[in-house]
Amino acid sequence: MTISVIIPTLNAGDNIEHLLSRLSSQDMNPVETIIIDSSSDDNTVETAERLGAKTIVIPRTSFNHGKTRNAAAAEAGGDILVFMTQDALPCNNALLRNLTAPLRSGEVAAAYGRHVARPDASPPEIFARQFNYPDSPITKSLDDIARYGIKTFFFSDVCSSVRKDAFLEAGMFPEGIRANEDMLLAARLVVNGHKIAYVPGAMVVHSHSYSLFRLFIRYYNIGSSLRSNRWLLQYGRSEGEGLRFMKEEFLFLLKRREYCWIPYLLFEIAAKYAGYRMGLIAG
Repeated sequence: MTISVIIPTLNAGDNIEHLLSRLSSQDMNPVETIIIDSSSDDNTVETAERLGAKTIVIPRTSFNHGKTRNAAAAEAGGDILVFMTQDALPCNNALLRNLTAPLRSGEVAAAYGRHVARPDASPPEIFARQFNYPDSPITKSLDDIARYGIKTFFFSDVCSSVRKDAFLEAGMFPEGIRANEDMLLAARLVVNGHKIAYVPGAMVVHSHSYSLFRLFIRYYNIGSSLRSNRWLLQYGRSEGEGLRFMKEEFLFLLKRREYCWIPYLLFEIAAKYAGYRMGLIAG
């Protein structure tokens, strides 16, 4: 099965050179790498073309997480679509092989990899990566909803692969929503009877240092996206998973004696919850 790598970009700077260089050193080569760029002001497009990537430039105002990725997927010739982001760097040269292995074996329709926090990441970011991306692999299907609830559909297109035939069958990424396009794609796949896999052996360095305001906006967008797709909530509500996250993060900080981060944790919880609820109600 052939692989097409798809990466949306905007002013990627040196990141795009680092990412494309690491992809070119993989022990399984894609047939193409497609950069879909939102009219960058820097040399992102020129760098990508110099390193052999196919480039598509779109107006910045037309960017949408689902629509933009779908446009690139329509141009892809591979049997497997690998979606990445400009700020996720492969940890080794086996990323593509590991990320696509479950698809090549025929067991699953889509897979996502493990995110490892950057060396300078804050304790809350380190915890978030460990909580959402554990050591053990997981394969999820409709049969697992009783166990995992809505987290059955957890999926990240920061580092993911999907069979193109299943991607098209599921209607591709949903368009016109602010966030969660990856989770909604996974939900459609699972509801259609497919399996999705978490592959911890496919690792990328990827984490963010969000301000409280940006966290509020991020969770507002998540709530807004769920408001437009309320059918997901029949499989469980994300508040329960959020409560478990909060409890385990608090214990994580205590265990590491990161006491100075505990007041911040309270503000973080407030920003996330307020943003999510406002998006769910008014988004």
